Amino acid sequence: MSNTALVPLEEYLSRSGKPICEYIDGVLRPKPAPTTLHGLIEFLVVTILRQQGVDALAEVWVKLSNTRVLVPDVIAAPNIQDPYPTEPVTLCVEIRSPGDPLSTAFAKYEEYRSWGVPHCWVIDPVKQTEWDYHSESDPVRVERDGALRAGALVVRLNDLFG
Repeated sequence: MSNTALVPLEEYLSRSGKPICEYIDGVLRPKPAPTTLHGLIEFLVVTILRQQGVDALAEVWVKLSNTRVLVPDVIAAPNIQDPYPTEPVTLCVEIRSPGDPLSTAFAKYEEYRSWGVPHCWVIDPVKQTEWDYHSESDPVRVERDGALRAGALVVRLNDLFG
């Protein structure tokens, strides 16, 4: 028997405190605390994507269903719904924090893909390794001199780690 208290979706959506949590079947799952490097990479990704003419935002809730709300590190789309997306965006980006298993990022990608997100990137700022996912294929590791792509959107890894 679990001692975890279930939180109604309406209560979660009205929450404004720290830490940032994701909502999984009534349970709040705190996100790992971001490091300075994590914050810098997040800022750079948002900036580079906005320069390409799309809406790009950091730490915005995406409501996959009435039982699941995730918080990607970055989302991008031609227009992002307000106050948070309830329809799939073009791109979700996960930036790994120290101690955050890669399997967690891959599992979140599968949730984004099931929701209808066509592109997802996983960035490890410490190891400077990245994975590019497209809805029709398995993850592809991107080499250090390569680029992450989501349709016409491109982020060159040298721009992130140069």
